[in-house]
Amino acid sequence: MKPILKLFIFFIPVFSFSQTTVSGKITDTSGTPIEGANVYLEGTYDGTSSDSFGNFSFTTSETNMQTLIVSFVSFETFTKIGNVSQMSNLTIKLREDVNTLDAVVINAGSFEAGDKARAVALKPLDVVTTASALGDVIGAFQTLPGTSANDEDGRLFVRGGDAEETQIFIDGIRVFAPFVPTANNIPTRGRFSPFLFKGMTFSTGGYSAEFGQALSGVLALNTIDEPAQEKTDIQFMTVGLGVGNTQIWGKNSFSINTSYINLAPYQWAFPDRNQWNEPYEGASGEMVYRHKPNEDGLLKLYGAFSYSNFDLIQENINFDDGFRFGLSNRNLYFNGSYKQRLGSGWKVSGGMSFTHDNSEINLQDDFVNDTENSAHFKVVAKKRFSSRFKLNFGTEYFITKFNEDFDQSISSSRFNYNFNNNIFGVFTEADIFFSKKLATKVGLRLENNEFSNQLTISPRTSIAYKSGNNTQFSLAYGQFYQNPKNEYLKFADNLTSEKATHYIANYQYVKDRQIFRVEGYYKTYDNLVKFNGDFASPFANFSNAGNGFAKGVDVFWRDGKNIKNLDYWVSYSFLDTERDYRNYPTKARPNFASQHNLSVVGKYWVNDWQTQVGFSYRFATGRTYTNPNIPGFLNAETKNYNSVSLNAAYLISQQKILYFSVNNVLGTENVFGYDYSNQANANGVFERQARRPNADQFFFIGFFWSISDDNKSNQLDNL
Repeated sequence: MKPILKLFIFFIPVFSFSQTTVSGKITDTSGTPIEGANVYLEGTYDGTSSDSFGNFSFTTSETNMQTLIVSFVSFETFTKIGNVSQMSNLTIKLREDVNTLDAVVINAGSFEAGDKARAVALKPLDVVTTASALGDVIGAFQTLPGTSANDEDGRLFVRGGDAEETQIFIDGIRVFAPFVPTANNIPTRGRFSPFLFKGMTFSTGGYSAEFGQALSGVLALNTIDEPAQEKTDIQFMTVGLGVGNTQIWGKNSFSINTSYINLAPYQWAFPDRNQWNEPYEGASGEMVYRHKPNEDGLLKLYGAFSYSNFDLIQENINFDDGFRFGLSNRNLYFNGSYKQRLGSGWKVSGGMSFTHDNSEINLQDDFVNDTENSAHFKVVAKKRFSSRFKLNFGTEYFITKFNEDFDQSISSSRFNYNFNNNIFGVFTEADIFFSKKLATKVGLRLENNEFSNQLTISPRTSIAYKSGNNTQFSLAYGQFYQNPKNEYLKFADNLTSEKATHYIANYQYVKDRQIFRVEGYYKTYDNLVKFNGDFASPFANFSNAGNGFAKGVDVFWRDGKNIKNLDYWVSYSFLDTERDYRNYPTKARPNFASQHNLSVVGKYWVNDWQTQVGFSYRFATGRTYTNPNIPGFLNAETKNYNSVSLNAAYLISQQKILYFSVNNVLGTENVFGYDYSNQANANGVFERQARRPNADQFFFIGFFWSISDDNKSNQLDNL
């Protein structure tokens, strides 16, 4: 025999002997076999796929310690490290990947608005094209369930809560004065331009332990991380004008926009029920600077300044010549934030905000000067231990310094009221995914209030179960604390935090541009502020003896599928609530709460006209008021509220838009309550005056022109 042939025959048994068989069976956690799973030894070409029974088997020449990898779509990758000689007859159970798009989402009490949200109730475009919203973020969210119609105010009243009980955050940092102050029966607007934000979360209850100092609701706004291109936006409107510009260089970008509003021409064309000594005039400017030091880090600096001024005389049943109210407001807001993704699943973020707000107010012949300086500092760390367990924890500090000077003309006296309030908070929260169908969020928040020397502990938890491919159930519970209003703290130093406890049950169906939600809730209020007298004053006695409850059902349906070019949603809320707070002599439904609220919003694109037309209808049952001519407190109810609004956006060209809108197009005379005379007439009857919006309708026409690199983008998102 030839030597080379002898050598080959000699090594045959050696090679045969060194081959090891790796085998086993792959199933899911319920024992169902998985066909087609990829099985291999890491760093080698040795592997195979499982058959229809989940079985696999392959041979390898590898020895000693090896890493076996098993992967299959929608399941977590399985890894086993061990001696390859012991990798036979294995039983491997793959767990569902909880990060897939069809996994359960914890959503009790929350509505998402953003292109990346899994279950979007409102998109950014919706926020600014809702007919009744007039381009205001708050106006759009007022069409969602859980809110009450308060068109004479303009802020968010959530599930029986007063407007101050809903707080607004930008990039996780508190905004202390988010609204432009106005006179009675003139709705306010938010200070911030809607096109600055990429996503929004509106929580009507049961929100994260990360957010404090809010009894009823949280609106979290997140600014755009990186602009897509350089562009300039120009706006000509019946009420003023505006211009904005974005520049990008390297890892930096800078956006700035300014606007000037003057209602004198509008009020000349459409007079309202006021006598304007100085028509409303306002100017504002905003800037955002962004810098990416690396792929996983982002610095954002946001600054805004606004000025508003007006002086008017309003009809008042107790003043023959009307009541004079003048206001000049200056607001400076700064928000800085930084976030960085670290290794090993860590992410850190932090930020701070500072607000300087000054209002000079004329009340007939009296003069008030209010100044508030507030700051918020926050640091958050997040650790992703696995796809099934994530931990979020952080700390924050709130600072508020308030000062008021009150000059009273009758006594020629000057009074000063002030307070300092600092709050230190820490929070932690864990997201736990038991499977793709079951998840929970458990959190705890602690706050130390220096004003009242009070420590509060707020447990919060929620759980969600995915009952089908398109359906899921959620439950939430939480305790929430908030400092009393400034109008109380400036007079009383014996007050502690007010408290609310939320219980929520939610059902949601989401499929192919359709969303259906129904949510039931029950809330209790404790430690609400009470005082004696007709209004809060330095002579009143204050306490935390108030309480109350709110319970109800919210329903939401949205459909963008069944009718071509039509997208619409319907919101309905039932609210049963009573409170014993302020100077209430007994528990009653507060006069800002309607028992039934309904909103219907539609958007229709007419291709032949290159126009989007919008429709919005809002209905609310009557609100309570006190009629002194009959016994009782909050013993009467106004007529029902009705309002139909229309808008249209016509694309003159791709970057030029003509926009038109009208609120309450039918001119319905809505009434929000009544003011009664201080003295009865000769017949012993207290005469009354209806509390109505100062104008039943509002018309708006604007021309919007964009100039951009791609010659395609426009301001339809901003209307």
